Amino acid sequence: MGECAACGGRVEESFRFCPWCAAPQRLKLVEFFRGHAMTERERGKALRVSRYLGGPERHVRFSVWSGEGVAEAAVSLDETEARRLRRFLAGPGMPTTRRRASRRAAARRGA
Repeated sequence: MGECAACGGRVEESFRFCPWCAAPQRLKLVEFFRGHAMTERERGKALRVSRYLGGPERHVRFSVWSGEGVAEAAVSLDETEARRLRRFLAGPGMPTTRRRASRRAAARRGA
C-alpha cells in the first residue's frame, strides 16, 4: 500500500486516484478500447487513450494498435481540443456533465 503525495492517506497501488482527496496517483492515465471491426483489416485493432496529467504539457494522446500489439498511428490533442472532442462525442441530445449538473441543480430548486 502506498501513500498519497497530496494528503498522506494510504492508497492501494492499483488506485488511480486517492480515495481521501481525489488527487491523481499517476501522471498518466491509460485506457484501451476494443475496435469495432467493420472490415477484416480492422479485426483485432484497439484504441489506446493516454491522458497526461503532469507538468505544463497536459494533453491527451490517441494511438491505434494492431492485433499484434504494435502502435500503427498516434495523435496528441491539447486540453482545448480534448474538450472539443468530448463535446463532439457527447453528441446532440446527450447532455454533457456541465448540463447534467445544471439540470440537477434546477430540479433541486424546484425550477
